[in-house]
Amino acid sequence: MNITEQEYSFMVKKASPKSTVLKDCIGAFAVGGFICTIGQALNDTYQYFLGLDIKDARCLTSVSLVFLSALLTALSLYDKIAKFAGAGTLVPITGFSNAVVAPAIEFQSEGFVMGLGAKMFVIAGPVIVYGTVASALYGLILCTVKALT
Repeated sequence: MNITEQEYSFMVKKASPKSTVLKDCIGAFAVGGFICTIGQALNDTYQYFLGLDIKDARCLTSVSLVFLSALLTALSLYDKIAKFAGAGTLVPITGFSNAVVAPAIEFQSEGFVMGLGAKMFVIAGPVIVYGTVASALYGLILCTVKALT
């Protein structure tokens, strides 16, 4: 079956779902903003009601967000939120927590070492490696620029 490039383009266009960029952007903005609002509310609660200094409150806020994300992932709720929000759930620290917990849950049946331990960083591992390399490279660039000025 030989078809022209134009016929193929028409077939692809017809079979492709309609773009929902505006809806996706609004969902990502709303959910990402909501996650950040929860983080700020936790931070304020820890600071003003528990009397923690700002450094400790921020640390406890991060731990709380990671825990809540892991819990929602374990309850199979985080994926439902992510389907609606898209990148709105990936950017904050909660996305990283989900990236670590989801493979761990998926492969837990293979045992603690070869399942849970080995597969836990399947998704998050490259983020850690390339994030570390990029931060070291940016640090070297910053040091070089500061030394030259």
